[in-house]
Amino acid sequence: MFELAWPWVFVLAPLPWLMRRLLPRADSGEAALKVSFIDELEQLSGQRARIALPPLIQQLPYLTLWLLLLFAAARPQWLGEPLPQATTGRDLLIAVDVSGSMDYPDMRWQNEDITRLELVKQLFGEFIEGRRGDRVGLILFGSRAYLQAPLTFDRRTVRTWLEESMVGIAGNTTAIGDAIGLAVKRLRERPADSRVLILITDGANNGGEIEPLVAARLAAEEHVKIHAIGIGADPQNDGALGRFGFSPSLDLDEPTLRLIAERTGGEYFRARSSEELRDIGQTLDRIDPAAQQPTQARLADELYSWPLAAALLISLLLVIARLWYVPLQAALARRWSR
Repeated sequence: MFELAWPWVFVLAPLPWLMRRLLPRADSGEAALKVSFIDELEQLSGQRARIALPPLIQQLPYLTLWLLLLFAAARPQWLGEPLPQATTGRDLLIAVDVSGSMDYPDMRWQNEDITRLELVKQLFGEFIEGRRGDRVGLILFGSRAYLQAPLTFDRRTVRTWLEESMVGIAGNTTAIGDAIGLAVKRLRERPADSRVLILITDGANNGGEIEPLVAARLAAEEHVKIHAIGIGADPQNDGALGRFGFSPSLDLDEPTLRLIAERTGGEYFRARSSEELRDIGQTLDRIDPAAQQPTQARLADELYSWPLAAALLISLLLVIARLWYVPLQAALARRWSR
């Protein structure tokens, strides 16, 4: 089916006529000479005078050129048949703590000690890839919360942005309340029964402008379900404790995270190892999808290149006519005079 994406562009069609009417006439700087003996001059010079065409005929190429440009600007498209777009109805934001403590290497992956953030990248990267049909977004928070990826079906890009995140990129403190507030702002426009936030942190709220429980109350009012994940090994099992002399796991505010989950209808999970974090991801994968109206999409084939090509061809012909008309006329006159 043929369609113009921006048909309102054609309101500019009278613009050349308005400019001609409103702007002062340009002075060519040449004096016009009217003679009544044009036939005698043609016989003496051996050339024929240029016949003056009616003004409308003279302006017709320029009018055609202008309309072709407008037609191209209106974005002509050929739309294909509507295709169903698979969606489960879930709008899922993942808020990941990137404060300084997430650089603590108390987790193990494939028999190697890795940091908490690296483990989140490994396991939740796979989790994101598996959310087929879901809109997935990413929030990174530290001293402030930033929307790294808006809700999108492009799961590969969201995973890439998660893998490129770095500790300290958003500051070294932990603004849990700000992260929840930003998620509520982004999810409030989505259907009420599909708003889900997965909050991953290893500490307590010690930054930002919004208290976590206040943000949780706002989330509950906006029907945003929050699943909170506290990550970090138990202090008594922390093999790195001897090297650093302390464990950031002691700072994990589990009571607050548990209250946030309960008040919003979600669940709280504790991830002490890679196995537990993987199990949490599998549990979250079993969230029942919310029913939504199915969506359809059409493939659009852009056709603006055709009117642009025609406009370019007419422009070239006008330039050639203007530059070569007199020399060509003189050459033809010499040829016929022989």
